[in-house]
Order: sequence, then structure tokens, then C-alpha cells
Amino acid sequence: MASKPDPVDALLKSGPRRTHLPEPAERARLRTDYGLTQSEIAAALDVTRTTVAGWEAGRSEPQGTTRAAYAKLLEGIATQLAAAPEPGTARAAQEAQVAAVPPERPTAPAAPEIPAMPPPARTPSASRRPAAKRPATREPANTAVAVDPRFANGPLAVLDGDGSAYCVGGLVLDCPATTVPALVDWALTEAQLGAPRLNRNGKDADPLVVITASAAERLGLPAALEDRRGLRLPEDHKVNKQIVRANWKTTRRGFGPWARVYRPAQAGRRQCVQFAIVPWGALDVRAWGEAAGLPAAELAQVLGAYATRVITPRGSCAVSGLELMTALRPPTRAVKDAATGAWSSGPNPGSLTAPVDPAPPEAPDEHPVVTALYPRGHRRTPDEVLDEEAYEWIRDPELLTDEECAKPYAVGIDVNMAFAAAANRLNVGLGPAAHIHNPAFDPKLPGSWLVDLSHIEIDRRLPNPFTPHGVRPDGPAWYATPTVAYAVELGHRVQPERAYVRREHGPYLDSWYSRLRDAYMATMEQLGVVSGMGEAEFLAAMDRHKQVDVGQAAVLSAIKSTVKGGIGKLRERPQGVGYRPGERWPALERPTWRPDIRAAVISAARINMHRKMLKLAGVGLFPVAVLSDCAVYLSDGPSPLDFLPRTPEDKPLPGGFRLGVSPGMVKCEGSQPMMWAVQMLDQGHNPARHIKGTDASADGE
Repeated sequence: MASKPDPVDALLKSGPRRTHLPEPAERARLRTDYGLTQSEIAAALDVTRTTVAGWEAGRSEPQGTTRAAYAKLLEGIATQLAAAPEPGTARAAQEAQVAAVPPERPTAPAAPEIPAMPPPARTPSASRRPAAKRPATREPANTAVAVDPRFANGPLAVLDGDGSAYCVGGLVLDCPATTVPALVDWALTEAQLGAPRLNRNGKDADPLVVITASAAERLGLPAALEDRRGLRLPEDHKVNKQIVRANWKTTRRGFGPWARVYRPAQAGRRQCVQFAIVPWGALDVRAWGEAAGLPAAELAQVLGAYATRVITPRGSCAVSGLELMTALRPPTRAVKDAATGAWSSGPNPGSLTAPVDPAPPEAPDEHPVVTALYPRGHRRTPDEVLDEEAYEWIRDPELLTDEECAKPYAVGIDVNMAFAAAANRLNVGLGPAAHIHNPAFDPKLPGSWLVDLSHIEIDRRLPNPFTPHGVRPDGPAWYATPTVAYAVELGHRVQPERAYVRREHGPYLDSWYSRLRDAYMATMEQLGVVSGMGEAEFLAAMDRHKQVDVGQAAVLSAIKSTVKGGIGKLRERPQGVGYRPGERWPALERPTWRPDIRAAVISAARINMHRKMLKLAGVGLFPVAVLSDCAVYLSDGPSPLDFLPRTPEDKPLPGGFRLGVSPGMVKCEGSQPMMWAVQMLDQGHNPARHIKGTDASADGE
């Protein structure tokens, strides 16, 4: 009797076996791109459709032989999709912000980088040929990745005044260009700069050329911009005239600290170079620390590390955070017409595919949906506006106990990458909101809910979890789904009056979190802080990590700013003195202008914080101040180890704060005398803002 064919082989025909699985969102994308349903996958693996849905949502994982079969299936799909032919019109479609048809090779990260190392010696440039590469050790994450020959010299170059172009990995190129148009031509041809797309449906990263002060002088650029408001060169400046004469264009922002010079795509070929002008303030000290003052060779290693681990920057860290979202989940993909065989652009499932207007409570005051509802100057009340912000709370000094006042120290603990950790596996809306009345609350449905949570009793020694100022709400108010879900988790009944919900939803930020988590962990490793350290060893490593390598410390600061700035950019406000409330502004026209997603992330981060503080409250420990992701406790000693509770087995309290390097764990933010903290409380100031001796907001924390 003939043996029954393998159902996986029936779908794939062939494919290698492996046990590693891609992340949940990628599993769903591979299946849909291959044209399979969850039911077909389930039948092949002898499981239920619900089980497959759980794997794709990240709620569960396959085990044993089923896991191996599922991995084999997904790997085969990925291989066949990567081998699909790419029509000639794909690149033109990408230029118009549509997805490319499947590329000829699997997606690869950017060119490999060298971990922290001294800059190379200058190679003689008389020949005007690329210098030899310095031997480099690749980071573990990149050891199996082949360098894309189109971008053999990495994602960027830092140009110095003598024509030296410093690249990733210690390479020094000789750049003969003395004008911006000549520099553009060099960057697009001889330099071999750029980076492969991060998603097969996305776009390759354009070359980035970083201009130092001496290089700016060489190119005829001024040492500083006279237009401090518009931050751009005058239209009649000779450099702008050179660009026009050479048939290049700049964007509407003009030639400023972050400039883009391009030509419209022709025959599917994209021609664009990004510029960062260091003396014009391209590298904000709040995000990049002292990176702008580094020598060109060292700056290349700093920016190269960021470009390799995160994304090639094309603006501020906030812009990069937003660009990373789109690069990892492009809005469109190539779709093949079954009847004609022609390829066209279509929405990419799981992505933000089109701009949508916010629900009225989610919109900022200037938005047209708000100005159409309320008279000018109207101050919206909690039942009219969603106010999901990070904590800014201090405890009433009258609530300090004698026992607490006897403790000599105030110690701050800070959650690592709090907003990134909150974004992990967070279910967010993808499409427009539906307005419903008297709904039953559904914690799986992202949206905004008008509900009264004022009846819920919270110990006054803790901040209230439902408001950013930590004060008990006094009536119905709008809340994001994670906030209302926490009220249910605490055992309370909720009955919303109204809601704006998004029935199309998914873990849009999962891959964004994963990329930034890996970048953060790789950078911390370069700074001598790794997972698995003992708590005392971890605290000691954190005390010195910023002094280990100034360049890598700048990369770390930029990664943190990318997280916070990217989330903030989801609700970018209008800019410019000519703006009038009620007018639309440019940010509204992008799919990633999503104040509801920003609210959900901040809500989840605040609830995560409160959940852990509540665990500590269960053993008698209460904070005296909270600022965003930093909580201050009174302590018998100057270290978190002196107050964080332990189990009888000398383990950290389950569900509480845990010391460690990973996102969501905590580090020591600083310590001060107890009387200092009490005086701050008496004066109405927040000790968490100053616990490390500086202003946390001024430090970009």
C-alpha cells in the first residue's frame, strides 16, 4: 500500500528542516504572502485553525514534532517567496511609496560593523582609490549575513575636509568631490554606500553622507545657518543653485541640517542621497551626547553602529524611530493578479496602510475634528479628551510614616526601555475607529473608552493608575484599552458609556521592539553590561558603563531617544508660526500619524509601572515619587539592593521590580539623603526628576 504523502511536503514540495521559528507577525506574513489560509496550515500540521491563529498572534508556541514541521513549512515558504521573479516596474512602485515585488534574495541587515575599536590610521589618498579595509570582527547577530555587493562599503560615510570619507569597519575612501552635486554622484556610484531593506516589501536605505565642519567649508557651505527658524540655506545660495543646475532636487524642507538630494525615479531606479550637516546641529546633544565633537573616523563608527543595529538615520532620532516602523512594516506589498499575472501594489496586512483621522477624544486640540466640535478657546474636560500620559506624581508628605522617615536614603530605580517594553506584543488598532454606545468592554479590542473609574479605591501612598498625575479621577473619562483592562484585572466591574474601537488590529510594533531591543542589548554588551550578571555585578557595571566607550555611550543614548521620540512622533503637533488651529498639517497625511497608538503604548507603560509598585506595596513598600519610568523609594542604604524585597529563597519578589539589563528590568537611577527628598516633597518638587543630581528631562531621560 502506498504511503500517505507528508501534508507539509504537499504544500511545499520540498524544503529543509529546522527548529527555529520567525517571530509571530512574520509567520502570518509568510502565510498570507504564499496565499495559504490558517485552515490549510492547520490541516497540514494536524492541529486546529485556532491553534495556528495563536501561533501567529504570539499567544502560544508549537512544540516537539509539530514545531519542527511548522518551521519546515515556514522556511520553505520564505525560500520560494524569495526566489519569485521581480518585475521591472517594482522599483518605480517603491519610489511612489508602494511595495516592491518579492526581491531576488532574502532580507539582510545592513553591512556588518566593527564593535568598539580605535579609529584606523589615515590611508594615503594620492591614488584617489578606496583604501584597504581594516580587519574587523563582526557582531554575533551578523555572523551569517553576506554583505550586499551594492553596498559593499556600508550604509554611510563621514566626510572630512581633506576628502577622506570614513566608513563603517575602519574603511577610508578618497572622495574627490568639492561640490554637493559631485558628492551626490560619488555617493551613488563609486562609494557603494547604502543598506539593504529591512523588510522584503520595503525600500533599500539611501546612502548617508555626514558633513563635518571642514568638509562643509570644502563644499562651499556656511559654518552656520543664518535662518535659525527655517533651518535651511537661502534659495539663492550658490550650493542650491549648483544643485538645480545639475538637475537634482531637494525636498520642501530645503537644504538644512538633514537634507535629501534626489532625482525622480526613472525606469525603477531610485537616486537619492541623505546628508547630515554636523556643524548645523544635525546631531542633537540630547540624543547623541558629545558625538558631534568626535573626530570624523570615530564619528563614523558611532553612526555606523547605529545604522547597522537600528536604521540608517535620515533625521532626528524621533524621525528615525518613525522611519524604523515603516521600514519594518511597509504600508504596501506587491500583489499578483491571478487572472492576468500582472503585479500591482496592495495593502500590506498587519501594517498601517493609509492615513486615518483620530477619534475626537484622541485628537490634539488643534486638529480639525476637535475645532469642528468645540468653540475656540474651549478647554476640554476628562470626558472629552483622552489623557494617557506618563506619570508625574509625588506623595503627600503628610502620608510619610515614622518608619519611612527613619530611613537615611532615597533611592531611585528606573525601568530600562520602558516604552519599548510596553510596545512588545501590544495589540494596537490598524484602521479607522468605529463609534459605539454602551459597549461591553473587550480587553482584546484596542481603542478609547469613556468609563467611570472614580469608584475604585487605591491606597493613597500609591499613585492612582488611571491618571498621569496619580490623583483619583472624579468622574467619567476617556481611557485607552490597557488602562481599562487594568481596572478589570484589579477585580472591578466597568461599564463604558461610549467607545471608539478599531476592529482591525494587531501587534504592529512587535518587530520595532525586537529591533530596538537587540540594538540596545548589543550596545550595552559593548559597554560591559550583559544579561545574566549578578545583581551587585550589574549595578557595578552600570556605574561605569558610560565611561567604557564614549562612542558606544552616544549610540546608547541615541537608541533610547529613538524609542521615546518614535512614540512621541506618532502624535506630532503642528509646527510653524503661520499655523492656525483647525488647519491640517503635513504629519496628518502619513499612515504613522496615530495618536491612539501613542496613547496605548504610554498607557501600557504606566500600567506596567503601577503593577510592579502594587506588588511592592503588598509587602509594605511604597514610593514617594514617580516620574515616567523612575520611582523613588526610601531605603536603609544607597543601593536598590537595600530596599527591593526578596523571597525566603533570596530571589527577587515575583512580579516586582528586578535588577538587570533587559528592557522592562530596572537599574539604579541615583540616591540622595532622605531629608533631601522630604524637602523636595515639601516644596512640591518631584525627587524622581533630580535623584541622580541633574534634571532628568534635561538629560533626555
